[in-house]
Amino acid sequence: MSRTTGNGHRRVPRALATALAALTLLGVTACAAIPESGPVRAGKSITDESPSGGVDYRPSGPEAGSDQTELLTQFIDAATGAQNDYAVAREFLSAGFSQKWNPRQGVTVRQGDGEVERVGTRELTYTLTASASVDADGEYTQAVRPTSSTLTFQFTREDGEWRIAYAPDGIILSPVNFVSVFQPHALYFYDPTYRYLVPDERWFLARSSTSTRIVSALLAGPAEWLEGAVVSSFPEGTQLSLNAVTIESGSAQVDLSSEALRASTVEKVRMREQLTDSLSSIATVSSVDLTVEGVSVPLPDSSGTSAQRNPDVDARPLVVQDGVAGFATPSTGEVTGLGGGMSGRIADLEPASLGLSAAGTVAAVGNRDGVFVVRSGKDPLRVDTRGGLVPPSIDDQGFVWVAERSDPRSIAAYGLGGDPHQVSSTLPEGRLVSFEVSRDSTRALALLDTDDGAALYVLAITRGSDRAPTSLGPPVRVQAAAGDPVGATWVDELDVASVGRTDTGSSVVRTTVGGQSETLAKPDGTATAIAGGSGSALLLRMSDGSVLQSTGGGWDTTGVAASVLGVQR
Repeated sequence: MSRTTGNGHRRVPRALATALAALTLLGVTACAAIPESGPVRAGKSITDESPSGGVDYRPSGPEAGSDQTELLTQFIDAATGAQNDYAVAREFLSAGFSQKWNPRQGVTVRQGDGEVERVGTRELTYTLTASASVDADGEYTQAVRPTSSTLTFQFTREDGEWRIAYAPDGIILSPVNFVSVFQPHALYFYDPTYRYLVPDERWFLARSSTSTRIVSALLAGPAEWLEGAVVSSFPEGTQLSLNAVTIESGSAQVDLSSEALRASTVEKVRMREQLTDSLSSIATVSSVDLTVEGVSVPLPDSSGTSAQRNPDVDARPLVVQDGVAGFATPSTGEVTGLGGGMSGRIADLEPASLGLSAAGTVAAVGNRDGVFVVRSGKDPLRVDTRGGLVPPSIDDQGFVWVAERSDPRSIAAYGLGGDPHQVSSTLPEGRLVSFEVSRDSTRALALLDTDDGAALYVLAITRGSDRAPTSLGPPVRVQAAAGDPVGATWVDELDVASVGRTDTGSSVVRTTVGGQSETLAKPDGTATAIAGGSGSALLLRMSDGSVLQSTGGGWDTTGVAASVLGVQR
């Protein structure tokens, strides 16, 4: 069964979303090449002869006289060399199996060394602990709890030497080798209003054909977990007409199939913008030359549309302090109140939490009496009277999100007039600690306290024709900070962060959605709240009310004190 994305593009569904939600088993799942299908015209071939960044490993072939164990170890090491479709690695395989093995089916990132065990005269197993995997579409899955996998290899004799007669598809890499030969690239799709460009992180081999794989993946559509939350401007069925994207004088030459002709001028401009932003991670690409079946596509001179990528926030922390709600100036700590009478109205509510819209004219306030909407020039409106709620989150579509701590699936989105909309969710059981909508309003971040500890999930937001939220997509689990969960926040378009409380202080982990995680330096003191700052910085409110900001290697005191650290859109 196929699925239709928001722009009508049909694609084969994948089981990745389910695997991401569970994250309990990682086998050999993928290498980061994008398979192409359908008719193509003859053109320049894709080669892997020269790297586009990263390290160009040149592994050695089989050593004469190697026993089965030695041959297996050499074969796994040879997976670092992708030249000529892993030609060196294929030298370890029997003549009858060499071309059957598919190295591009999957890559597993192993943790530590694997263990070889004999199970037969011509059969060995290789047991490894996987820390991450990348699937055939370049989607990265980090193992929240690394899991053991056992792979079987069979051997045969050819010309007096052992060769591998069977090996699982895919390759195995150490973490160091993985980040040397694979690189992350964000594909960009639109939110349904075309106001924002939304990233979909993928990992591809760092080779000269990366630009082709990026475009092929973009045309195939978003990751399954994002479907329904984002759209693409490419008409259904659009493919690369030539079998390669070439780069000439900094311009990527992208030739599309005839289906692209169905797009309007505005849609073609958006197509170019999606391509330009998706290829921006390639250092040698500065522009895109778009053609259809070899014919140039006339487009306006503007470089793109008005869509915003990676929206930023005010550099000053949003706080409530001494009866004023507004932006605090670092070093002096002076708070400039929000306009339109909002500062006083918010402070009068004695807030426990505060979220502010991008325009700064609407706020969501949580206190002991429930959740309030505060608007410039208007009296506060209480939209939810329940107790036991997590801090509310406000999106850029005019909705305030409210959720109960005791039930992660009890989520509602209120219009600014107080009209409620129940939002269906498949979040697992646990105690909800925090819930926050991304700055582009397409994704949500939920932190849970479960029987197994802290669990952090990213979910896509599906909306109706009136832009009211209707459901959350399958939960994608990402790495959470160790200890008792305190809070989580969006840092930028791709990164999220969470804070936990441990016996030795506060633990802070920053994670790229679709990428790797990093444990940050421990701050001095105990953190009670976390928020994304300007320029991908992080802000922490400590138990003494002081506000810290992340730096390259640690945490700096801002000179700001706050009874509440707010979240900016």
